[in-house]
Amino acid sequence: MTLLLVGLLLFIGVHSARIFAEDFRSAQILHGGEKRWKRLYSLASIVGFVLIVWGYGLARHNPVVVYTPAGWLHPVAMVLLVPVFPLLLATYLPGRIQAVAKHPMLAATKLWAVAHLLVNGMLADVLLFGAFLVWAVLDRISMKHRTQRPLPSVPPSPANDLVAVAGGLALYVAFVL
Repeated sequence: MTLLLVGLLLFIGVHSARIFAEDFRSAQILHGGEKRWKRLYSLASIVGFVLIVWGYGLARHNPVVVYTPAGWLHPVAMVLLVPVFPLLLATYLPGRIQAVAKHPMLAATKLWAVAHLLVNGMLADVLLFGAFLVWAVLDRISMKHRTQRPLPSVPPSPANDLVAVAGGLALYVAFVL
């Protein structure tokens, strides 16, 4: 469980720099440059992700039950997961979906986390999916109070929504199968 927790702290910690430490982040970029910041950010993210995967795998060997989900929640979770990949793709494909969702990647993260919390009641699951849910909520709230940086994306087009939905549903089917 320790590796999972360390991984979550590292991965979510670096992804929370703009939420909790904007001044620190800005100072690091000013002092060492944006490329250096991005390299360190990427390295910490990768190490954190590896620790999350490794720690989660180890934690499943000694499961601790927090709650037992009802069986009828599985189809509910599957339905909640349907828009996740289209929302993820819409993050980089400006169109109506992106405009309505405001920040589609955070919406996707919240749906993904809630769906998994509905059907997984082990401690490792609650820590993993709960941490991502809390982070996504806090990040979305903090975005209302800070200047947004533009994301790399293709030019806006009505076709982007079609690509996001079709591609996202194809990815969903691939993951389910």
